[in-house]
Amino acid sequence: MLLVIDVGNTNTVIGVYDQDVLKQNWRIRTVRDNTADEFNVLASALFSDKGIPLTAITRVAISSVVPSSVGILNGFTEKYLQLSPMWIQPASVKKLMPILYSNPNEVGADRIVNAVAAYDKYRTGLIIIDFGTATTFDVISPAGEYLGGAICPGVMISAEALFQKASRLPRVEIFSPPQKVIGTDTIGSMQSGIIHGNAAMVDGMVERMKKELENPPKIIATGGLAPLIAGLSTTIEAVDQSLTLEGLRIIVRELDRQP
Repeated sequence: MLLVIDVGNTNTVIGVYDQDVLKQNWRIRTVRDNTADEFNVLASALFSDKGIPLTAITRVAISSVVPSSVGILNGFTEKYLQLSPMWIQPASVKKLMPILYSNPNEVGADRIVNAVAAYDKYRTGLIIIDFGTATTFDVISPAGEYLGGAICPGVMISAEALFQKASRLPRVEIFSPPQKVIGTDTIGSMQSGIIHGNAAMVDGMVERMKKELENPPKIIATGGLAPLIAGLSTTIEAVDQSLTLEGLRIIVRELDRQP
């Protein structure tokens, strides 16, 4: 079985594949200062709950934007799985997807992994919007080239900044949209600004990006808050929550095929 791990700034997503089938997946908080032993305790509990022995893992692929995770996950895989993980970087995928960034090494591993998965599935020009700690826009050409994108403050970052900097505003629930855009109280107004405001930002960015592209792209969303924002967006065409895990699987598959 293949173990795939994507370490984000807020959450870490873990998946186990049997051939091309995703058997199980989990989303956990990213902890920057735990140890390999502590990660093993958590992973063992998750695997045991689903009846998957750690000994069933024969390959490991990891993407990460958190530097401290390298030592933790190397230690875990080498000590408890007796395996050396494949760390996915832009250089890993340059034969699969040309990266037309001025400096390809600056592109986050998660953005490249998402791009590979989305293009493998849709085979057309794309704008991929990932609602994570940051909201990222990644643009793929019809020929499968990574063209670039945009990075915006994420929904939760924006909300937290509002709570911290405006002393009279409370923390509010932002996991469901308010019924009206025009709020009639403080909480409703904040929910509208955060949720509807982010949906409007997404639609505005997509429309501006489309003007710079020769062919109309397909608009895909992923990430924890993707379903919420997609429900209010006029441009998002599909939500695909498995992009990152699928991208890791596809990269392993394609690299294995190369001589």
